[in-house]
Amino acid sequence: MKKINLLVLILFLAVQTFAGDVSRKGTTGADQLLVPVGARSIATAGAFLANTTGVEAIYFNPAGVCLSQNSEVMFSYMTYIADINVSYFAAAANLGEIGTFGLSFKGFDFGEIPVTTNDAPDGTGATFSPAFYTVGLTYSKIVTDRVAIGVNAKLIHEGIMSTSANGAAFDFGVQYRFSPVLSLGVTLKNLGSNMSYSGQDLQQKTVVPGALPGTRLGSFMPVTEEFQLPSYFELSLAYDYEINEQNNILVGSTFRSNNAMEDQILLGLEYNFMNNFFLRSGYNMLVENQAQSIYGLNFGAGVKYDFQEGMNIAIDYAFRDVKDFPTANHIFTVKLGFR
Repeated sequence: MKKINLLVLILFLAVQTFAGDVSRKGTTGADQLLVPVGARSIATAGAFLANTTGVEAIYFNPAGVCLSQNSEVMFSYMTYIADINVSYFAAAANLGEIGTFGLSFKGFDFGEIPVTTNDAPDGTGATFSPAFYTVGLTYSKIVTDRVAIGVNAKLIHEGIMSTSANGAAFDFGVQYRFSPVLSLGVTLKNLGSNMSYSGQDLQQKTVVPGALPGTRLGSFMPVTEEFQLPSYFELSLAYDYEINEQNNILVGSTFRSNNAMEDQILLGLEYNFMNNFFLRSGYNMLVENQAQSIYGLNFGAGVKYDFQEGMNIAIDYAFRDVKDFPTANHIFTVKLGFR
């Protein structure tokens, strides 16, 4: 218990360096890292960091990946904003005492965007599609009967035609069970290298000052500004209340301290009937200026079916209201578990 208290204290002190500076709003990049995945977790606003388990925990708290007895595969699809779609695939293999390993891939589909230039502001007839994706490798292990830890290593790529930026980041997570019904979760997310854009599309041509008429244009490559990743710290509690053998309610709350935006409080609720049918809701609240939040109420539902051969399938749906946009986020997730 003393070791856990010390670890939580260290992580809490670390947040003073990496998070909570409101004056730095808008100074980070790679915001694709902030787009959540998984219908169950999105429906509950990401509030269940303390007890999320299995393959869906890779994004939210890698410590929980090892707490599923199954090896799992997950595919999730989200209709995001501005006609952008997000696809996510992850797999986790439980290797017993060795631990659990996971792989994940998140990609963005921006559609075809017309190419415009100074000479052709209405388009040249050509199109391009940006390539934004994140690839992750996860390791998670049960340390004691109460403690699980996990780490997620990520490679980040953002490419627009012949210009791109690349980076690497780590997520760290801990889950602690006070009892079978009360859990604590701690995470540090997106700690990594700065990123900057480079590529031949940035090359500019110009007339050399003082050159004679007819002299060929010179060219130069501008130096782009580096940007930090959107790192943040999270502290979460979850309580599992059993009404009777067939019904139970799970409630959770998470405090998130960001390095370049306002802090947040995440609230989540899940009703479970016979571990087969689920109803969920969640809310993401800014601590200081809630009126500036673009997200409203989340809700969703899911079904899970266990086969006799040790295999199970879960199908989840989530809805996330988005203010000032004509369409909301719709998320569909399928998970398969194997013993």
